[in-house]
Amino acid sequence: MARSMRVIDTSAWIEWLVGSALGKKLSKEFPEKSRCIVPTIVQLELSKWLVREVGEEQADQVISYTQKCVVVPLDTAIALLAAELHREHKLATADAIVYATARQRRADLLTCDAHFNGLSDTVFFPKPTRS
Repeated sequence: MARSMRVIDTSAWIEWLVGSALGKKLSKEFPEKSRCIVPTIVQLELSKWLVREVGEEQADQVISYTQKCVVVPLDTAIALLAAELHREHKLATADAIVYATARQRRADLLTCDAHFNGLSDTVFFPKPTRS
């Protein structure tokens, strides 16, 4: 059974935004805004990437779009779960926060990040290998 809510990881947002072949596949997996969860750490990562790659104006537009989704700030419950998931799965801090947000909200996670491959409730689309 498909879960009704979905967290979109930064890696999936970036592929979608650059319009790569993978991004086009991912676009079919993006839920409507009311079912799309955006952890604030993803907003931070997206903002950093967008300002560097496409400039502040486009960054503002994308962040504005994410604000129409279900924005979930980092709170104590998510932080403690992230610490546990970090230890259990050897995830980097930001990845642990993203995964903890999905787990706490009983959502699945859409990602292209290999660190999440094989974890429960993840929808993993591997990036094509660059030759």
